[in-house]
Amino acid sequence: MIYNVLGKTDIKVSKIAFGSLTMGPLQRNLTTVEGASLIKYAYDQGINFIDTAELYETYGHIREALKYIPRDTFVIASKSYAYSKETAKASFEKAILEMDTDYIDVFMLHEQMNAFTLKGHYEAIEYFLKLKSEGRIKAIGVSTHYVECVRAILRYPEIEVVHPITNVNGLGIQDGSRQEMELAIRAFKSSGGGVFGMKPLGGGNLLASVDACFNYVLDQSDLDAIAFGMQSKAEIDYNVRRVKGLEISESLKNEVSTTDKKLQVADWCTGCGACVKKCDHKALRIQNGQAVVTRETCVLCGYCASVCPEFCIKVY
Repeated sequence: MIYNVLGKTDIKVSKIAFGSLTMGPLQRNLTTVEGASLIKYAYDQGINFIDTAELYETYGHIREALKYIPRDTFVIASKSYAYSKETAKASFEKAILEMDTDYIDVFMLHEQMNAFTLKGHYEAIEYFLKLKSEGRIKAIGVSTHYVECVRAILRYPEIEVVHPITNVNGLGIQDGSRQEMELAIRAFKSSGGGVFGMKPLGGGNLLASVDACFNYVLDQSDLDAIAFGMQSKAEIDYNVRRVKGLEISESLKNEVSTTDKKLQVADWCTGCGACVKKCDHKALRIQNGQAVVTRETCVLCGYCASVCPEFCIKVY
């Protein structure tokens, strides 16, 4: 496995971060034992880094995995929507309690947009700084779908890690192009920041161009790590072999490519209707204020996701 240090932190992470969203109740809904088995399997392949969040509800899976993985060899990044001292304390205590750990390696503000949202959440950052001084957090970061946020954190040296969307199509970037995100990431990386990307396969929507997706993120020297959502041992094997530049057997390719996948609409859909207008196959409709998929006519092209302002449509 390839390992890098996250910016100026002393945190050494595998090039692949295990994205735990896809195995949790928001997506595949694996049991804690099933999820822990996958985490342990990935760890045995050299993946020492996992990305989670309060929203994902996968703390239990990680807690179970830590029964078999030495804590000091495993890097945990989590995320919270905290905006005050009270909400920050509650989120952090929930994380360490449910994962049964004394500290979090990287604790991040979830889905920040720009300098204004950072300012509005700064009381939480101050609380995280206190926890960092006590050794309970090793580094502070933010996750974002916005170029402007990556630019804004340059003015916040206390933010050491950024977790931005990055993929070959720029799918999911809310306020700019792929090239603009690349420049913002490069500036943050040059300042000493640590970077681990998300959505390298566009939430599953870019699986038809999987080679281009891997080639793109692996060519981005500013990425210390890349979070891949993984739901099976075959997906772990495939991703590890791609990142290590090893040959992939036809049987493994077939096993990954034949995995049953569906278009899913997250429950935070606002029912704006943009996806319905985009779908030429008439596979989407608005019902009870949310987009609903007609599976029989959906061809999994993923074009609807490209116009979703909330990035709540995924294929998995």
